[in-house]
Amino acid sequence: MYRARFRDPAGSIREGEYDPATDTVAFGGETYALSDPAIDVLAPTEPSKIVCIGRNYADHAAELGNDVPDRPLLFLKPPNAVASHGDTVTVPAGKDRIDWEAEIAVVIGEQCKAVDAADAMDVVAGFTCLNDVSNRDDQNQEQNWVRGKAFDGAAPMGPVLATPDEVPPDASVELRVNGETKQSSDREHMIFDVPTLIEEITTYLTLEPGDVIATGTPEGVGALADGDTVEVEVEGVGTLEHDVRVP
Repeated sequence: MYRARFRDPAGSIREGEYDPATDTVAFGGETYALSDPAIDVLAPTEPSKIVCIGRNYADHAAELGNDVPDRPLLFLKPPNAVASHGDTVTVPAGKDRIDWEAEIAVVIGEQCKAVDAADAMDVVAGFTCLNDVSNRDDQNQEQNWVRGKAFDGAAPMGPVLATPDEVPPDASVELRVNGETKQSSDREHMIFDVPTLIEEITTYLTLEPGDVIATGTPEGVGALADGDTVEVEVEGVGTLEHDVRVP
């Protein structure tokens, strides 16, 4: 099953079951086409926090010249970082390098703490696509990545939420910039799988319904330019698309 959030022509925020075959959402006895210009597609969740995982693909760690971690590397993005499918993400001005990072994102379905890996999928509402937009200029100069990772619009996600049964265990993730493939990998190449990540995170943090775990990016990160169109496609979910503005 798929769920989508959107703003209808009257300005009301709605959420309903999404039909990928027709690109429509059912709500209140009506059907809305997400391709309708009068409809604003919204991020599929409103997280209280986004827990991000660093270096969760060995090839990405290698391309940055970093060691493979022996436990998940955690950092946070706040709610202001959320952007939606179809948005234009305006990145911080005056920076030499703002990178794309395609990620498979996990959406949490219930409040949870101290979850065992064996039970972890029970707390997952579904999956979506995410781009961990990264300001390398500041990220590389500070230990606290607020400037590098937490700026407004630094986590475009969507377009919909897919329940776990829709997303295969080896689901692929691909990122394209202006139609050219830049990243391509799958869940099987993660160093730490989703249950392990949930167990580790909930050892320290209580996760709330709607919170997001960005599971890390594979190799192939690169710099964005003004006017770029980015697509992040996750098998079983769909394709997130957003534009980039560099002031």
